[in-house]
Amino acid sequence: MTTATTPTAPIGTRAHQPAGVPVHRPSGRAGFASAVRSEVTKITSVRSTYWSLLVLIVVTVGIGAAAGASAAHSASGPSFDPTQTSLYGLVFGQLIIAVLGVLTVTSEYSTGMVRTSLTSMPRRGTMVAAKAVVLAAVGLGTGLVASFGAFFAGQELMGHHINATLGQPHVLRAVIGGALFLAVSGLLGLGLGLILRHAAAAICAAVGLLFVLFILALELPSSWRVGTWVPLNAGSQIWQTVAPAASTHMLSAWTGFAVFCGYAAIAVIGGLILFRKRDA
Repeated sequence: MTTATTPTAPIGTRAHQPAGVPVHRPSGRAGFASAVRSEVTKITSVRSTYWSLLVLIVVTVGIGAAAGASAAHSASGPSFDPTQTSLYGLVFGQLIIAVLGVLTVTSEYSTGMVRTSLTSMPRRGTMVAAKAVVLAAVGLGTGLVASFGAFFAGQELMGHHINATLGQPHVLRAVIGGALFLAVSGLLGLGLGLILRHAAAAICAAVGLLFVLFILALELPSSWRVGTWVPLNAGSQIWQTVAPAASTHMLSAWTGFAVFCGYAAIAVIGGLILFRKRDA
């Protein structure tokens, strides 16, 4: 005697599902929002992040206060810029945020965490974009605290006979520009980290671009106009309120800042191209 058999549907098809139970389908590729949440978790779960940002604020405000106190006894002339003077600490603050930008990438390579990150987020462009957004937000927020703190501390110690207020022309732009300057410095560090992948090499490159080039440009004849395009000189125009003299060949505030952003963009785009081509 033969028995009739009914073919069964493969497991996972609609026919296999009991009546009334919805079919569950894959949710699709991980999105940008989840990548941002992941990067927020990474950057906030490391204690060194908080120490770096605290040092950035203390250094920027401390140098701004010291510069303001010094200017109270020596400032003079129409070229004196009280706002820029109180924001001098940004020169060193940029190095700190650039190092943090480097470490957001190179720390994952040194621990091997980058492979885990790429497993959960295989779209490398999305991963880099999320890192950039989170780092820029952290840099901007910390930069606002540092810039306003340095400005108020410096102006208070400078004395009311030469100090500036936020209501004066270009002052508010300069103080907020200081925060933008720090955010872009962090992105430049991020790009260098993507390109070099090793913390020591990327940090040395950041110091060279942001500080050593500035010092070297001071030794060159001004007629060569090399200093105009040095990252620090170009970017720092955004936190000045006195227009540069024609003899200095410096760029205007927003033009100089655009050049500075260009350096960061080249580093990040170049790093992304290499990140997509190389193995993790």
